[in-house]
Amino acid sequence: MIGIFDSGVGGLTVVKEIFKYLPGKQIIYFGDTARLPYGTKGADFVKKYSGKTTGWLLNKKAKIIVIACNTSSAWAADFLRSKYKGVPIFDMISFAAKDVIINTKNKKVGVIGTPGTIKSNAWSDRLKKLDPSLKIYSQACPLFVPMVEMGFTKGAVTEKLVREYLKKIKANNVDVLVLACTHYPLLEGVIKKVMGSKVKIINPAESTAKEIKKYLKENPLLAKKLKQGSGHKFFFSDEPYDLKEINRLCFKKKINPIINDPFDD
Repeated sequence: MIGIFDSGVGGLTVVKEIFKYLPGKQIIYFGDTARLPYGTKGADFVKKYSGKTTGWLLNKKAKIIVIACNTSSAWAADFLRSKYKGVPIFDMISFAAKDVIINTKNKKVGVIGTPGTIKSNAWSDRLKKLDPSLKIYSQACPLFVPMVEMGFTKGAVTEKLVREYLKKIKANNVDVLVLACTHYPLLEGVIKKVMGSKVKIINPAESTAKEIKKYLKENPLLAKKLKQGSGHKFFFSDEPYDLKEINRLCFKKKINPIINDPFDD
């Protein structure tokens, strides 16, 4: 199975892309809704629970780990690769950054994410490493995650908040905007309306799913070990607020999650 984790329901947008690019591969998903959002937590907290979750997924027979949380990708990716050597671990930053470079024409890039992701400078550091001439405009949007978790993905109130958060980035005439949080693709319709049709929206979930597909093609023995079929498993550490709406936005079929907190200390 492919193991995927996030701080809540946002990682289901990553599952959606994996279903699209790797149809038939079984996944096991863990959303740490009891402790969300990770984006306002410190690095040590994020590393601790990212490590616990990765170990739990591996015990459930996951062969690949996908860090579907940008904050965990920023704070914990290197830590997890060091702790779980030999396990293929994919994050939300490494491959999407290359797509940013390909798509920007004016070298002005916007990055929106949780406070933790923005504070880490992981996105700006990676992008600058690939192209030092880039001008990067970052903006933390702390209310986006709880808004999505509560099902507010459209409407006047949502649009007003999105406009408020994006006004500075828009004023800098970026031609690429990175949705550096797995929850944000669920706001993509409103974000596109606010930013305009000329701005390319980068969804790291799609970039990562494409990379996993490429990796499995290059590693056929591992690909054969991954279970086929529709026996997907979805776990949450606490009851998601409005899973029905998020489920409708991500999948055609209803998912039946298991509510269980394996880290209830």
